Amino acid sequence: MIQFGTGGWRAVIGSDFIERNICLVTEGICALMKEENKTDKPIIVGYDHRFLSDVAAKWMAEVFAAYGVTVWFMNRSAPTPLVMHTVKRQGLYYGVEITASHNPSSYNGIKLIVEEGRDAPLETTARLEALIAEIEARDVPSPRVPFDKACEQGLVIYRKNPFNDFIDDILAVLDIPTIREHGARVLFDPMYGSGTYPLMVILCTARCTVDMIHNTRDAHFGGHHPAPSVAGLAELRTRVVAGKYELGIAFDGDGDRLGIIDGNGRYLNANEILVMLYWYLHEVKGWRGPVVRNLATTHMLDVMAADFGEACYEVPVGFKYISAGIDAHDAILGGESSGGLTVRGHIHGKDSIYAASLFVEMISAVGKSPSEIMDTLERKYGHFEMVEDNITFTLEQKSTVNRIIFEEKRVPFFGKPVTRVSYEDGCKVYFADNSFVICRFSGTEPLLRIFAEAGDAATAKGYIEAFRDLLALE
Repeated sequence: MIQFGTGGWRAVIGSDFIERNICLVTEGICALMKEENKTDKPIIVGYDHRFLSDVAAKWMAEVFAAYGVTVWFMNRSAPTPLVMHTVKRQGLYYGVEITASHNPSSYNGIKLIVEEGRDAPLETTARLEALIAEIEARDVPSPRVPFDKACEQGLVIYRKNPFNDFIDDILAVLDIPTIREHGARVLFDPMYGSGTYPLMVILCTARCTVDMIHNTRDAHFGGHHPAPSVAGLAELRTRVVAGKYELGIAFDGDGDRLGIIDGNGRYLNANEILVMLYWYLHEVKGWRGPVVRNLATTHMLDVMAADFGEACYEVPVGFKYISAGIDAHDAILGGESSGGLTVRGHIHGKDSIYAASLFVEMISAVGKSPSEIMDTLERKYGHFEMVEDNITFTLEQKSTVNRIIFEEKRVPFFGKPVTRVSYEDGCKVYFADNSFVICRFSGTEPLLRIFAEAGDAATAKGYIEAFRDLLALE
């Protein structure tokens, strides 16, 4: 059964991510567009560097063409933020990106983007799943117009210079003179993904010195997960220190998650990036407004926002909730501990390209390294250490977890008072010292994720072990 999670539909190539299912998803989108009377505008189709992405994009275009839906087709691979930006700027109803984001190379998938360049909400994907199931039950081959013929008929239109508006809109809000004056020296690792071109144009326009690694197409991502995690950026860290670069920047496979390496080799995680950018926008650039985070993201934002006289709003996991929160509260920015963030006035989805550009502006304007900035903030607001544990499970184990956590609503004994427990998205336990632990099923992979944050790693790990003991998970 084709199901959409928090990051779209993702499946193993050759098992579920196959031609028939890709065409079924496309038919479902066509049926949805017809049902909503939204077939009068084109749909943009983008794709990343994964195996089968470019081919799958053409399969989708052939089905869209058969249903009379005009396709704007990319003339090269493109990051997800570009597709979102195009949907927003051109006033389209829908867009799709062929990607499995940071998943292993054996996966691929489809992200559905809706009006204003937002991630498709749960109501939309639920209706899409129902339409796909109805179409699949008919057991009839998907109608298709051969790609070349669809191009000849004007049903598939190649987008010329699709990056121009996206890049220009980012350049327009950056402090280019300050970046030029500073002249940062950067090593960029796109992790064989599709986010290379726009960031290179932006940084070179701002007169930074930029070198690259892992910038060719590799459908297997060099044998690694295309996620800018501390483990995944070991080579970048080594090269940044050896080459005396000021900064190392890394993206995930489709360019919507960001990782940073300091000049001294320190890995700055997503929580630290969020904290630093919120501080920079609020205290240095003078923006005013709250911040939005999901419930698995650092509570240091809460402490900082309170000091600023602002609020920090917590939302469920899924970037659509972050973007909705930014709109609802006129927040400066919003993000998540998995590495995605966006800023007020930009697109309504994760964008590592704009975030990385803003990060370069920050170190240029402040004149300090990321480590120096982060150390200063920790001296004022305290140290927050997050630990994550990902656990695979059998169907029987998943049933047991559901029973214990969500039916019986049992929580572990932590040896300290619990201030409250939330079941808004998984099970989150809060403590009086701003520490927490959350246990939830992943929306993109068959994993049970347990996140814990405390003043030190040992305490955070203790929270995780307490949950493991309760659930009897090895």
